[in-house]
Amino acid sequence: MPDIVSPIDGRVAYGYASSDVETALASLERAETAQRQWSRTPISERVALCQRMLAAYATRADEYAEQITRMMGKPLAHARGEFARSMSERVNHLCSIAESALADEVLPEQSGLRRFIRREPVGVVLDIAAWNYPLLIAVNVIVPAVLAGNAVLIKHAHQTALVADQFEQSFLAAGAPLGLVQALHVDHETTAALVATRRFGFVSFTGSVRGGHEVYRAVARDNFIGVGLELGGKDPALVLPDCDFDFTVDNLVDGAFFNAGQSCCGIERIYVHESLFERFVEAYVELTKKYVLGNPLEPGTNLGPMVDEKAARAVQEHNDDAVARGARALIPAVHFAVPQLSRCYQPPQVFDRVDHSMLLMREETFGPSIGIMSVRDAD
Repeated sequence: MPDIVSPIDGRVAYGYASSDVETALASLERAETAQRQWSRTPISERVALCQRMLAAYATRADEYAEQITRMMGKPLAHARGEFARSMSERVNHLCSIAESALADEVLPEQSGLRRFIRREPVGVVLDIAAWNYPLLIAVNVIVPAVLAGNAVLIKHAHQTALVADQFEQSFLAAGAPLGLVQALHVDHETTAALVATRRFGFVSFTGSVRGGHEVYRAVARDNFIGVGLELGGKDPALVLPDCDFDFTVDNLVDGAFFNAGQSCCGIERIYVHESLFERFVEAYVELTKKYVLGNPLEPGTNLGPMVDEKAARAVQEHNDDAVARGARALIPAVHFAVPQLSRCYQPPQVFDRVDHSMLLMREETFGPSIGIMSVRDAD
């Protein structure tokens, strides 16, 4: 039984049963059976199910939020907000557009032929979901798939594996057909064996670029299965003289450090027009210093630990490389009292005097560190 070690204190928080190939294939067969029935249901019934799922999840939202915090370390208030705002808004929006998005697209009649484009279910969808926004990332695949008449197997990241069970339980409580949405706890080898059966209609993966390459090779190249990849990056921000200064500082601090910097669409590097540079850096550093780094279960914390020790070490390697190449760390090491509960706590850091020889400015950091560079103009 695999253990989930909490980044909060380095202790085992949960365990779960991992399926072998035979058990996983049985889950796939149940999904196929459920999907054949589900594909014949009207869209209105699919919408109603997803709305009931949301209501069922809400009855256990506090319990599930604490589980997420213990598994991956985001502040409890943020875990609650991921359901109350992000997931709820997304599900409601998807339900509101389902009828129009899935309606036949009628084309002009030609040579006496009635022409239209009809969107048909693809079958069983495999959702390989990431740990950093475990609800929103998963629901972005699960709900559209179910609304379109498909079944879903959810292979969540190991660190947040139990979120897959949260979704399965919520759909069952909402009255979903048995097997329509299932948690799938399997290792990489078993996943590959399932994909090799060519019985999935679509595979979605959210995660690292390296992981995306592996999934694409296994799914798309060899099996001609539809695949969706949402991978990492090194997103820049450009600050120009006509910006709303306070708004810009506030949002770029939040964009870099929210969720301990563990955001696929987070800000990873900042370029500031030279006329604003010193003022911007000073304001940016002062706002960053206001973060409260600590135990994410405590009410005042707004910056928790990183997901695991490996992630924290990777950020520190980027920091060390930047300093070795001439960057200046602008927040004194003593400013943040780093909890000694585990080795996953990484204090936020801001660097200037950076250049593109540094890992911090060219490779995804995926943590609470940011480099700020002065530029002459937008070009």
